[in-house]
Amino acid sequence: MLWENIILALREIRRNVLRSALTVLGIVIGVAAVITMVTLGQGATAKVTSDISSMGSNLMDIRPGQMRHGPGGASSDADPFKTADVTAIQREISSLSAVAPMASQTSQAIYGSENRSTRILGTTSEYLMVRDWPLSLGRAFTEGEIRAGKAVCILGETVRKELFGSQDPVGATIRLGKISCKVIGVLVPKGQNSFGADQDDLVLLPLRTLQRRLIGNTDVASISVSVKDGISTTKAKADIERLLRERRRIGAGKEDNFTVRDMQEIVSMLTSTTRVLTALLSAVAAVSLLVGGIGIMNIMLVSVTERTREIGTRLAIGARERDVLMQFLVEAVVLSSFGGVCGILLGLGAAGGGARLLDVPFVFQAGIVVTAFAFSAAVGVIFGYFPARKAARLDPIEALRYE
Repeated sequence: MLWENIILALREIRRNVLRSALTVLGIVIGVAAVITMVTLGQGATAKVTSDISSMGSNLMDIRPGQMRHGPGGASSDADPFKTADVTAIQREISSLSAVAPMASQTSQAIYGSENRSTRILGTTSEYLMVRDWPLSLGRAFTEGEIRAGKAVCILGETVRKELFGSQDPVGATIRLGKISCKVIGVLVPKGQNSFGADQDDLVLLPLRTLQRRLIGNTDVASISVSVKDGISTTKAKADIERLLRERRRIGAGKEDNFTVRDMQEIVSMLTSTTRVLTALLSAVAAVSLLVGGIGIMNIMLVSVTERTREIGTRLAIGARERDVLMQFLVEAVVLSSFGGVCGILLGLGAAGGGARLLDVPFVFQAGIVVTAFAFSAAVGVIFGYFPARKAARLDPIEALRYE
């Protein structure tokens, strides 16, 4: 019986192809929009998580001043750290696997006739461990080079391409501002971060080299640390804060003049934000499903009116009310389900194109596809019931007299 109703529904849809297509358009748009929004939202969440993870495992960032809202970082109204602060953290916080002090300055990198304005970052070899950033060529700084402040450097991939093209830069000498520097390595490319900044546009120098020969002081602008596996970053953060409060002589009840940022907290904040935005956009897109359902109900009411004599004939020759009810209900469900399938295909295609355009991964969500299809079928049941019930309750005699 059900199969016969499906055949009748398909026959009726084929008889009014254009009207049926326009009827399901709202369902198609609604399902496609929901799938596109959810898929792109999941891709954005995955990209944010990946970008933060690429900065280093179990990473925490320590900066002087209190954190401002937004990407501006910590305020600069507090005293910078000193090398002694870095030594104290290394010595007294046993839960850390690596500690990397940093200071930076923008300068011109020059090799032959090529030059590029880039960020010069003074640090130690532990920076590579903290940031989980291996070398593609050459080697890291030695302890002797770090202590003596030797003029050696490691290039980011963007700087390497600009200055050397396809040449191997290891062993070459470049100029960084006023100093000549020997290239000893090249970093593996990382690309852009979540804020669109090129992570490969930098040159690494030993911290002491930068301090003595470029910026002329012993300040440490920030400290990045990596927490050992299996140890809570919350505990490590509390230990660092307690140590720095002692060293910076901050009294009880006074606000810290430094900020310790746990990257796991940032990941949670950003992913929760993207999920909320995805849910909001999906809810807005789902309104199209409601509009599509109303369109189905409207066209089914029209169909009942047009087919009044047909319905009367069926009832007169012995069809039961539930048979007529089922016929029109199945027709509404077939319409909405067809719209759901078309919407799924359109949504996946749009999500794939959007993912490439926005440079986020395409994250296929089987759950949302199944949910969208089920929801479209449910729309057919809900909005098709009233026209179907109207058809089933027609008086056969009045229906046969209908002109």
